[in-house]
Formats: sequence, structure tokens, C-alpha cells
Amino acid sequence: MAEITIAELVRNGTMSAEMAAVLWVAVDEKLSFLTVALPRMAGKSTTSEAILALRPPGVPLNRVAGEAALMERLKQERSGGYLVVQEFSQAPVPGYIWGPPVRRVFDTLSSGYSLQTCLHSTGVEEGMLEVTEGNGVSDQQASTFKLVLYIEMFGRIGVDVQRRLVEVYEVHRVENGRPLGQPLFLWRRDSDRFEKLSDPHQFGHDHDDLLHREQIIGGLAQTGHTSAEEVSRAIMDYRAAQGVKPPL
Repeated sequence: MAEITIAELVRNGTMSAEMAAVLWVAVDEKLSFLTVALPRMAGKSTTSEAILALRPPGVPLNRVAGEAALMERLKQERSGGYLVVQEFSQAPVPGYIWGPPVRRVFDTLSSGYSLQTCLHSTGVEEGMLEVTEGNGVSDQQASTFKLVLYIEMFGRIGVDVQRRLVEVYEVHRVENGRPLGQPLFLWRRDSDRFEKLSDPHQFGHDHDDLLHREQIIGGLAQTGHTSAEEVSRAIMDYRAAQGVKPPL
């Protein structure tokens, strides 16, 4: 299956170009984020992978399942980048983890890593409670997540399915297992439009840069240049213009 890019997610209406620009800045700053959705096949992993593909050159993805030996090695290596867990879930599926493996992943973050994972939930607060109360993760550790993304799916798979990134929530901290912060964007169901509610407080303070990124992704989506190669080239051109050299 072809890789679905952030530009394609804008083109097909899953999110707006403005939302995509904010998410691009978030991974440029290596922020941890949690993606939640209902029902199954709502696009958690697809959206997360499209966002991670925007990360800076040289930032590794370490795909983990909380394995004790691997977590210990990563603590020693301190190689940075993202720890990517397929899903926090009790389902007996390879790559899905719950309980002690989840806590081992969080224990490893203090060695210089960011975290991205997904789980099934009906919203932002419910998703964070799955992390904290469900897995015994402390408020301090759960506060590693700076964004929670909530996706909904409508229609029938293969027929008329649509997906919307319903909420992008910035987490300032977690208290009593619940996220405290503010929504940056909400999808308005009655008009099928995305509304910006707030600028990010903890990242993305350069408004001109955010607008530039929005124009890049929006332009790709509008012209249908949404392949992985086209998006990668546009990002490389952006970075070159900013004076960012590709890794050797």
C-alpha cells in the first residue's frame, strides 16, 4: 500500500493545512504526542506516521514494545529520537502493550527520547486516563505528551468512509490522570470545517514560519502533489532555504 502523506490527509479532508503546519513544527521540536480514535481503522497509525515523516533529518524512530532488554539498551545509548509504540492496548496483538511494558517505555524517556503511540478512546481526556489510570503511569511521566490528537471515522470502509482529526489538544501538564491545557483546533461537525481556537503555548511561536509551512502543505494538497517523494522534496527545499543541511 502506498504511503499516505500529510499532504494527502489535507487533500482528503482529514485535517486542514493549518493543522498540518502546527503538527510539522511539533515534530521538528521532537514533541511527544498521543493519537486516539474510535472505531478501529479510524486512521490512528496512518496519521501518526504521516506526522512522524515530517521530523528533522537524522532523528531516528525506535519501534519498541517495552522489551526490558531493549529499553535498558536504549537507556544506555541515549541516542535520542522517538520511541514509537504501535498501540497501548490489552488486545493480544504483536506490538500492542499494556501495564509493565508501557511503564518501561516511560521510564526510558528520561534518557533523551520522545514518545509517539496510539490507543482506542472516545476523546482526549479518556485517552489520557487510559495511559495513567489504565497503565499506572504517573502524572509527571504522562505530562511528556504535549499533544493529544483525536480522530473520528464515518461511513463504510471501502465505500464512503471519511476521517476527521476532530481535536488537536495541547497538554500543559497532567493532574490526577487528566490532561490540563487547551484545544488548538476543533472540527465542527455541522459545517464540516476545522476551527482554530488557540495558538500553541509551548512551541511554534514563529507565526510567519507556521504560515510558510501551511502554504507549502496546502499547495501540495491543492495541486495533487501528495506522494511521499513530492512531500519529501518540498520539505527538503524548505529546510535548505532555512539553512538546514541534510545528514551525511
